[in-house]
Amino acid sequence: MFTALFRGCATLALAVAATLPAQAQIAEIKPAYRTALDGTFAPHAMPNLSGGVEGFNVDLAALIADRLGAEMQLDAAQFSGLIPALQAGTYDFLMAPVTVNEERAENLLFTEGFMDTNFAFVVPAGSEPRDTLDDFRGLTIAVNRGSAYHTYLDDLAGEYGWTVVPFGTNTDAVEAVATGRADANLAGATVAAWAALQNPAIDLSHEIETGLVWALAFRQDDVETRNLIDQVLECLKTDGSMAELSERWFGVTPPEGATIVTPTPGYGVPGFAGYQESAHEPSCSFG
Repeated sequence: MFTALFRGCATLALAVAATLPAQAQIAEIKPAYRTALDGTFAPHAMPNLSGGVEGFNVDLAALIADRLGAEMQLDAAQFSGLIPALQAGTYDFLMAPVTVNEERAENLLFTEGFMDTNFAFVVPAGSEPRDTLDDFRGLTIAVNRGSAYHTYLDDLAGEYGWTVVPFGTNTDAVEAVATGRADANLAGATVAAWAALQNPAIDLSHEIETGLVWALAFRQDDVETRNLIDQVLECLKTDGSMAELSERWFGVTPPEGATIVTPTPGYGVPGFAGYQESAHEPSCSFG
């Protein structure tokens, strides 16, 4: 298991919970936090040449530590073990991208979304622009076998007439596009963007909005810490840090209104269990 330790550079400050309504208490900043993610989910976290991990969420952990003036111990482990470890108290929260849905929201507490969980196509480099699903009618589309994207394509194959070709990994599916064996590949938007950034033989194409978001997960009994980290995410959205991470790791400048650059009112994800409606202005001052 890889562990990275981030030490915040800002002055340590305490959040003054007494100034907030009782239903929206904010935790005092601790000297250190322990968190974890899946170290094999590029470009959010992936092995680097020095034996550690790098990626969007690794950098996000470092930014949170910096804004809080706290240490952040980051472990890289298998995703399947992260939620049980969180519930057991091993971690304060998870840095892994976790899609918020009804089932998870009944068992976990979430910050506001830090990014939209969308799908996206990649196509051969230099292809004509394809701006809607209709533009993919009748094409051969490569996809990672058994993924949510595979299910999506299969469900709509009759309507759009595309031929779905599954592969054992998304890397193989992307290679099929690069070598002319498929017209497009469908994957997660960040994975697709990363693939296009790394491979000059493909271009990023149409993005499908799912209405879902990725957020950071907490135990249900830790509302105060959730609210604190939620405020840090709002700060990083408004000060341009999240946009910079998007440009670095995905090669994408977020559009206005995208979750990655737009603070969400209240704390948590509206419409899901654990959301707190509490009016407050985004701020980078936590004391």
